[in-house]
Amino acid sequence: MSGRTAQGPRRGWRFAGGRSGYASNCVLVRERSQGPVAVQTTGRPAAGANTEAPAVGNALAGALREALPAGSQVAVRWRDGRGLYGGSELGADAQDRADSLLNGSRAACSEQRLEAAWDLDDGTRVSLCAHAGAPLTAEAGAAWLALAQRLVGAQLVAARAQARAESLEKSERLQQALYEIADLAGSDLEMVDMLRRIHGVVGGLMYAENFYIVLYDDVRDSLRFIYFADRIDPYVAEPDLEIRAAEMPNSLTLALLRHGEPLLGPSVAIREQLDVPRDIAHGPDSEDWLGVPMRREDRVCGAIVVQSYDRPDLYGEEERALLAFVAQHILTALDRFRAREELERRVAERTQALQLSNRDLQAEIIERQRAERLQRALFRIAELSITSETLERFYAQVHDVVSELLYARNFYIALITNDGEHLEFPYSIDERDSTRESRRLGSGLTEYVIKRGQALLADRSRIAGLEAAGLVRSLGSQAHCWLGVPLFRDDHVVGVIAVQSYSPAIAFTVRDQELLTFVAHHISNGLARKQTQDRLVAAHSELEQRVASRTRELAQANAELLSQIGERLRAEQQLTHQALHDALTGLPNRSQLLERLESAIVRAQRDVRRQFAVLFLDLDRFKLVNDSVGHAAGDELLVEAGRRIVNAVRGDDTVARLGGDEYAILVDNIDGLRVAEELAQRILRALGEPCWVAGREVFPSASLGIAMWHPRYRSGAELLRDADAAMYRAKSAGRDRCAVFDEAMREQAVRILDLEADLRRAINGDGFVAFYQPIVRLSDRSVIGHEALLRWRHERRGLLVPSDFIGLGEDSGLIEEVDWLLYAQVMKQLALGGEGYVSVNVSPRHFRAADFADRLLRMIDEAGADPHRLRIEITEGALLDDVPRALRMLRTLRGHGVLAQLDDFGTGFSALSYLHRFPIECLKIDQSFVAGLVGETRPESVAVVRAIQALAGTLGIHTIGEGVENDAQLAALRELGCAYGQGYLFGHPAEAYSTPLRQAVSR
Repeated sequence: MSGRTAQGPRRGWRFAGGRSGYASNCVLVRERSQGPVAVQTTGRPAAGANTEAPAVGNALAGALREALPAGSQVAVRWRDGRGLYGGSELGADAQDRADSLLNGSRAACSEQRLEAAWDLDDGTRVSLCAHAGAPLTAEAGAAWLALAQRLVGAQLVAARAQARAESLEKSERLQQALYEIADLAGSDLEMVDMLRRIHGVVGGLMYAENFYIVLYDDVRDSLRFIYFADRIDPYVAEPDLEIRAAEMPNSLTLALLRHGEPLLGPSVAIREQLDVPRDIAHGPDSEDWLGVPMRREDRVCGAIVVQSYDRPDLYGEEERALLAFVAQHILTALDRFRAREELERRVAERTQALQLSNRDLQAEIIERQRAERLQRALFRIAELSITSETLERFYAQVHDVVSELLYARNFYIALITNDGEHLEFPYSIDERDSTRESRRLGSGLTEYVIKRGQALLADRSRIAGLEAAGLVRSLGSQAHCWLGVPLFRDDHVVGVIAVQSYSPAIAFTVRDQELLTFVAHHISNGLARKQTQDRLVAAHSELEQRVASRTRELAQANAELLSQIGERLRAEQQLTHQALHDALTGLPNRSQLLERLESAIVRAQRDVRRQFAVLFLDLDRFKLVNDSVGHAAGDELLVEAGRRIVNAVRGDDTVARLGGDEYAILVDNIDGLRVAEELAQRILRALGEPCWVAGREVFPSASLGIAMWHPRYRSGAELLRDADAAMYRAKSAGRDRCAVFDEAMREQAVRILDLEADLRRAINGDGFVAFYQPIVRLSDRSVIGHEALLRWRHERRGLLVPSDFIGLGEDSGLIEEVDWLLYAQVMKQLALGGEGYVSVNVSPRHFRAADFADRLLRMIDEAGADPHRLRIEITEGALLDDVPRALRMLRTLRGHGVLAQLDDFGTGFSALSYLHRFPIECLKIDQSFVAGLVGETRPESVAVVRAIQALAGTLGIHTIGEGVENDAQLAALRELGCAYGQGYLFGHPAEAYSTPLRQAVSR
């Protein structure tokens, strides 16, 4: 870029007489009777000329001439020890004579000519010549010469002292400027603010209104203008923008960087010197231009440039030296600033890494403590089933143990009576229902579990959904969360064990369900004794109960029939209204809203300037109102919320209730998103006003999502979907606020869709492969089999393990298809022949399918594989989920030669009472116990593994230790009697093998 200029007063570092570092020879011509002195400038001497000559000469001329007659001429000349000249002349004759005296001529005096030459104490040589306008006496001439010598000496000493003072002042100002630059480099200012202040500091040292800083990368041959200030040039610096040198070949700045030395003078002259063509794209030309490179270890890494557009000869050698000195300090300041930024970035990264590591460590500690506590409880329950004196005592003790593992303050056991028509409750502890009377089997949650033969984990919303579907009917106090599992005897459901919570702060999990399922199997053994004792007592009353129960059912059915007839007549009258309106609030329902949305979309497609928005609103913590003061109060709050929303919107807006505590508002014909946001805030403020519900003051709030119309939408349902997504974003951000659906939400949804599409394409193609990990005999490390492990060879992301996509596969239901693809590859491998077996993992999902065993056997036959070389690995959860079905499948597979192994044994519930019932060929000891055989947890892990080995020995099955990674673990397993092992010590999972399965593993 050519140059930058400015107007205004000049501050500091300026010498009289042209460019700094030069002094003009001055000729002072003034008669005694005349007015102002005229100064004539002659030439530009070399750098370092005496700059105080004009000022001192003028002072001497005025003083010495006053003591001579009118018309006199005076010339004073001097030369210091460094060879610098100066002086003042009044008349050409006197000037020539003074120069001769200064160069060594002898002085002579007469009546009209007075001359002298002498040396001062500092070595300065001085000459004086005067031509008097009238004759003088010898005394007067001598007196004038003596006075002149003293006056000249005094004036020169004073001028030298003033010059030294000015130099000292300049040095102090320079030092202060450098201190300010150093302070700015260590401050917390942003880069732009720091450079702006550095510009101000440089402007205090020289003319720098047009000023810029450029950084240069000589390896990449590129520039970055990190600061730019100019009065004329409109260029705006972008510090992060990298400009290739090839993009600006005619730039004077680039020429300076490649030249590597300071450049000074008019930009036209510099361009001619460096052979740089004129290019108007790089800014206008400058009358004076000064550029100084910045260096780091003899490499040019940038430059600082100042310039003037309308004032020539503004910069000199002194400004060049000053700017070069300041440039290195500015480079140091930039380096310190970048070093500080890099340090802060690294500290932030390290802090985040430490936080993540600490979180993972805490999670691992909690999980290990939970597993140890669970394992102790499981063995205790197994012991109680044998040692409890009575069934009632057993129930109480089991309740105590369950209470240590999960929330069981409300706990009961329900049994089907011998007649199969009633429920009795031999054990019940409850905060609200102190007693539970026997009842006829109906449509309660307990009966629902009995009918399905499967566990049920339901919160209030799911219970409400079952009630709405007519599947259950709540009895007794309504629970916030309910968990019940069936009790089996001889593959038949005989009762239910249940826990429940009345507080929204307490909810049960899937793990709690698995635990309670395990407990139920232990209770089943005691139930057999109890039912035998009670059978005779129950037989007598069974007939009477059945007759009474049947009579009540008939009466109830008759009453319900009459009620349904009347209800149908009323329903026909209200059908038209209910089809388009919400029954509770009278507001439009979803169907009517979708119709109006379709109309709004049509209008917007016709008129591109027309805009509208959909607001999706959900009341915060509405369930708390239902649970605390009842559904009636909740309905009252829903009606009040609908009324407030209607009052807050415009007259032509549509307010609809979609169901539950969800509302939607169609805001049509608006001027943009701002109108929708203002309306959303008005609705939230209206809803936030307190109201009285069921005698209580309630402060409702809501979360609201906004979706603006965009031509990409094809239906109102899509708009509702995106507004709903934005509402959930607002709710996750803290509730009582609104959020706008943006492209980030859309991109996240698109990424999930893309991954699901990739998963489907991989299923249809060859994206999934089987990797095999060897299973060895610990005594001689010979391979006896392999475990087939699933891998996905993604076309862009490379090889993925199941944890990278299993969640999406389970959500989409595609994971079962992936498993079958893996099974097919294993069958083909087995069909090639060889020795040893291959085991495949089977999830509980497959065990829920009634045709799993038949389908697997057909696949074996079609591939021509040997079924005796196939093993399936299942978890304890799969066995307990549906015991009768699991038994049938395992027996069917075993009958055809396919054996079953129990995977991750010891981490689940390890039911000792049921394990002997299943045809299990092997127990695989979980790797957490194997890892614990070495280190601080050795005693506990040894006890667990020894117990597992004892159990396996009693059942006549063998064990496999998983996750064996070192010789110490191998030695511990062999010492405990474990015969087989699997882990990285013996081999990592690898793709399809080409050698026979049975082979020696190198030590």
